Amino acid sequence: MTVVTETTAGSAPVTLATADAEAVEELARALSAVDNDLVDTPEWVDEARRAWDETPVGLRRPLRRFRRDSGPQGAMLLRNLPVNEDGLPATPTVNGSVQRTVAVPAAVLMMIATGLGDPAAFLPEKTGALVQDVVPVPGKEEFQGNAGSVLLEWHTENAFHPNRPDYVMLLCLRQDHEGVAGLRTSCARTVLPMLTDQAREALFSREFVTQAPPSFGLGSDGAVEHAVLFGAEEDPNLQVDLAATTPRTPRAKAALEELRDRFNDASQTIRLRPGDLAIVDNRVTVHGRTGFTPRYDGKDRWLQRTFVMNDLRRSRYQRPGDGYVLV
Repeated sequence: MTVVTETTAGSAPVTLATADAEAVEELARALSAVDNDLVDTPEWVDEARRAWDETPVGLRRPLRRFRRDSGPQGAMLLRNLPVNEDGLPATPTVNGSVQRTVAVPAAVLMMIATGLGDPAAFLPEKTGALVQDVVPVPGKEEFQGNAGSVLLEWHTENAFHPNRPDYVMLLCLRQDHEGVAGLRTSCARTVLPMLTDQAREALFSREFVTQAPPSFGLGSDGAVEHAVLFGAEEDPNLQVDLAATTPRTPRAKAALEELRDRFNDASQTIRLRPGDLAIVDNRVTVHGRTGFTPRYDGKDRWLQRTFVMNDLRRSRYQRPGDGYVLV
């Protein structure tokens, strides 16, 4: 039976006290008090890192705990963050929309990203912007990606890539009109005991290939055989995208189908509201989205996304100038 709940990580959301939210907003407004395209500059990220040190303990403490142990559901929900809801422009409707101009939501994302680790982006994806818009785009309704509005399949973010993000952060600026769009998560820690021995054995074997999106320009050469579950047998990592991962053997095919069913059985759904920040531990948790109907009237669902890496050094060979963008 599918679990549908308004909580994440098996516990109540962390709701910032009013005073703490006001303190975060003051820091975010100070960071966004310049009228320039600074979001992607190392200098502005450094300013956000310094601002993080000044954030209230009511924000820093749960983030520190989550970084050490993301819990049985591998996800966290923070509420009551400032997003300047009344001052937001129309929801973007263009493909590849990003946030390069400093603003309160971008400042909030960047401060928290530096508290978890380091922000990161991929040059072929959204032109390497550190803060990316997740919005429905006309004509992309059926697309299996952030521009679509149909059911989005379970996936590890950038499952094909050797340097995947450790965390995916999704900050809600605006909810969909009907309030039905939900972030879905499902964690390997919950799913593992539900799998048959045969499925576990297959999923721990290198019998799967995950194709990169065309935008990365890797072609078939970028597809390397890998296991879906790897690492500690009792607490494995995940590497899978059910829209892009192909099984190479009959037992791998059966195991992947079983895994999809167990993801569904153990899933949690969170309908994000403005000021909600969901943080998904991309190492152990897959995520997706329920379908919704956009109106393209400037008031559609609008999330902003930032990737975070715990160990930025591991991708140094892919980051020119020791920046935050992998090429």
